[in-house]
Amino acid sequence: MGIFLWIIVGIIAGFIAEKVTNSDHGLFTNLIVGLIGAFVGGFIADRFGIRFVHSMFLDTTIVATLGAILVLFVYQKVRS
Repeated sequence: MGIFLWIIVGIIAGFIAEKVTNSDHGLFTNLIVGLIGAFVGGFIADRFGIRFVHSMFLDTTIVATLGAILVLFVYQKVRS
């Protein structure tokens, strides 16, 4: 995937994670959270051999979203 698609996936994943965790962020923060979530989710999925679907874009978006939710959840718990 090219850098443009990574940005799109990051924004989508960050936005969904923001709504699931009841957070309030801007577009740039959603992008950062989504990209960090992609690395975290990708690392966890790779370690356990998890694959969701056979579409690379959809698979990446799901993994990035789950990783972003995990990142925001941990951040909120540490901050509390």
